[in-house]
Order: sequence, then C-alpha cells, then structure tokens
Amino acid sequence: MTVLKIGTRPSKLAVAQSMQIADRLTEAGYPCELVSISTSGDRSSKPVTQLGVGVFVSALRDALAAGEIDVAVHSFKDLPTAQPDDLRIAAVPGREDPRDALVSNGRVLGELGRGARVGTGSPRRAAQLYALGQGLEVQPIRGNVDTRIGKVRSGELDAVVVAAAGLRRLGRIEEADELVDPLQMLPAPAQGALAIECRTSDTALVDSLRSVLDDPGVRAAVAAERAVLATLEAGCTAPVGALADVVSDLDDDGRAIDRLSLRAVLGVGDIPEGHVVRASVTGEMDTAEKLGAALAHELLDLGGEDLRPAGLGSVNRWIGSTE
Repeated sequence: MTVLKIGTRPSKLAVAQSMQIADRLTEAGYPCELVSISTSGDRSSKPVTQLGVGVFVSALRDALAAGEIDVAVHSFKDLPTAQPDDLRIAAVPGREDPRDALVSNGRVLGELGRGARVGTGSPRRAAQLYALGQGLEVQPIRGNVDTRIGKVRSGELDAVVVAAAGLRRLGRIEEADELVDPLQMLPAPAQGALAIECRTSDTALVDSLRSVLDDPGVRAAVAAERAVLATLEAGCTAPVGALADVVSDLDDDGRAIDRLSLRAVLGVGDIPEGHVVRASVTGEMDTAEKLGAALAHELLDLGGEDLRPAGLGSVNRWIGSTE
C-alpha cells in the first residue's frame, strides 16, 4: 500500500499535531510518514508581522505542488485567506481548545497589577490586553512555547499569553494559570483548528481525507471566522479576533437545528493608545461566510473615522519596536 507523505514544520508543536493526524489516518488504513519541511518563518527571528503573509505555510505548499509530499498539516490560523486553485483544504478535523492561555507563576489575568509585564507577539492579544484597562505593560516577544514560558519562569516577564491548543497538543496544559474567557479575549480566527491540505487534482485523496478527518461543524465555524479576516482584508497577524460556536436552536416548526453564533473584535488605531470594537451575529450553518462578511462590515462601521485602511494602520509600529 502507498505510504502517504505528510509535510510538517519541524517545531515540536507542529510535529505533535501532524503525528496526531498521521495516527488517525494510519488507523483508518492509510499508512503515513512525516516529512519535515522548514519554512521561512521557522528560520527567521524577526517579528511575524514583518515577515509577510504565509511565512509558515509557503514552503509546505511548494512541496505539495512539486509532489514531494502528499498532504500538508497547517495550523489553520497561519493560512492566508486566499486559497490557491491547485490546492484544496480537504479536511478540517475536530478543533482543540480555541482559547488563549495565561502563564504567570500563579496569577490569573485579573490579578495582574498595573505595570505587570505581559509578553505576546500578537497585535490581537496586545490590543485586547490594553483594552482591559488594567495598566498592563505589553511586551513583544517571539519564540516557541519553551522560550515564551521560560521568560516567565526566569522573572523576565510577569506573564505570557499563548494558545491553549498548543499547550494541550504538547501535553503541557497544566502549565497554564488561566484559560482566558473569550469574553475577555477573543482568539485569532481559526485558532485551535488544523487545515489538512492536498493537491486539488488528487480527487481520491481529497475524498479519503474528508471522510476520515473532516468535522463539518468546525469547518463552518472556521469559515465564518476567516471570512471576517478576508472581508477586512487583514492578515493572520492583524488585531482581529473571532470565534464561532455551533449552538442548538429551534426553527419555526419547533424542530432542533444547529446555528452559528459568531463574535468578533477589531483593534482600532495605534497600540497602545487605540481601542477595540466588538460585534456578534447568529445565523444558519450554510451561510458561514456571509455571516463573517456581514460581521466584518459591522466592525468597520463601529470603527468609524478612527479605523485605518484594512484595520491595521500602525500596528507594526508596536511590533517593530523589537528590532
């Protein structure tokens, strides 16, 4: 039987999540092997906002197009919103915890006092941390989970914010002092979700991946969240948070149906002087992208004259301060 070559970034987290996918496929009768592919994002120490869109996925996509691998496993939040015609997101598996996690040597977010140093490389997190009004000092950082948590353990920082999904996939969720309520901090669009990509021309493989791995509810939720980004013409490093949940409801005839409940937040103006605007909407599962687009337009309206083109403006002024 042909062995599927699954491309993965070389980081511990990327390998861990790719191995989970390989194990599921192998159990379903599709033997796999992992192929490590370094991306430009892995090789650079610059802030992600200065590296451009797709830095963690382009090398994997090039390997797919060249036939060097059969499948690529991506963290969905890293993907550009425009999908190449020759590649297909064949499956979106069940989602890991989408929330952000605080690591802070024993304190929760509300217990961090004025001037507490909180590390994150995300403008989205920075905008929402400043919007809490606690007088936190947000410091740009980059690096893997060990590097970030190490800055807290050494006392260089009072806390860092990382994705809960990453800690769970690494078996380190007990290191989180708090899983941050989305009411306080909405995650990045598609955070915690994986995208399983292959060549569009491999129709049999597309069907197999979807039948084994795809979760239609997660696919719809992620489509709605990413439609917010696409409509704002913002990249994966933008100060945009979005989270869609599948909720049970009753239709006009009293029958139980599933709907999408979508919330989003947008950072407006300079960091840290700016502010955030929030909006929410509920709609049908099969209108996920329309829901996301409509919510993005509402955010734009709420941002008013203070909203810079694409909702980003001078975010790089903050992130760029690390150079």
